[in-house]
Amino acid sequence: MTEPLVLRLEEVWSDVAELGDGLTDDQWIMPTDCPGWSVFDNVAHMIGTERMLAGEQPSTSDAAADAPHVRNDIGKTNEHWIATYRGWDGPKLLDEFRAVTARRLDALRAMSTPQWDAEGFTPEGPGPYRQFMAIRVFDCWYHDQDIREAIDRPGFLEGAAADLALARIPMKGLGYVVGKKAGAPAGSVVVFDVKGSPEINAAISVPPVGRAVLLDDVPAEPTVRITTDRRTFARLAGGRWTGVHARAQGVVRVEGDVQLGDLVVDNMAFTI
Repeated sequence: MTEPLVLRLEEVWSDVAELGDGLTDDQWIMPTDCPGWSVFDNVAHMIGTERMLAGEQPSTSDAAADAPHVRNDIGKTNEHWIATYRGWDGPKLLDEFRAVTARRLDALRAMSTPQWDAEGFTPEGPGPYRQFMAIRVFDCWYHDQDIREAIDRPGFLEGAAADLALARIPMKGLGYVVGKKAGAPAGSVVVFDVKGSPEINAAISVPPVGRAVLLDDVPAEPTVRITTDRRTFARLAGGRWTGVHARAQGVVRVEGDVQLGDLVVDNMAFTI
């Protein structure tokens, strides 16, 4: 049986490839909401990560590793991979993307269940290889969205790959956002109502002691209710949009403790 994550990766990589078809030279160099990166850089980054997972190393050390958007060793490695493709044109890069992702899909399809279950490194700490590949879906979907925003073609916000990526935001980030970054007081409950198909309803509770937690049930009368759509939810959580931008566009509504709610929206970015 095919591991479902292989299908999710195939879906998101196919969407990236379709987006790249027919882009003009000017579109390839457009800046994106991913700090410091153009459309070209987003695709080069995805290629580099998959090559790294296949056991390869970047072919150059001539990279912008000290750029303001580089904050850690992972960021430095990303820049080395992007530098590998400097001087290429967009269509050639897209051919490379298709070739590298096709090889990766073949390798992933050949893996056994014990290999998918095997514990090892993930960007979130030790975990099974399956967890790492779920992170890859999340990451690649985000970069697909970065490209879409840059070329003014929003979409791919529903379906299995988008559902997987968006579901990781409440599980992995919102407790940290509410409890740590926004500093919501003990006893607070912040509910996120995200419109779309399906809707996402997540409630974060701040206990008297310990970290904020994702509740199993959503209370009817929380301290704060934040209502938005899938696109805005993802852009805020990924640090691509600010709360100021979302409010100016009228794409986020805060009810209840508005001061706390605005603070949460202003601090929603949690990805590295």
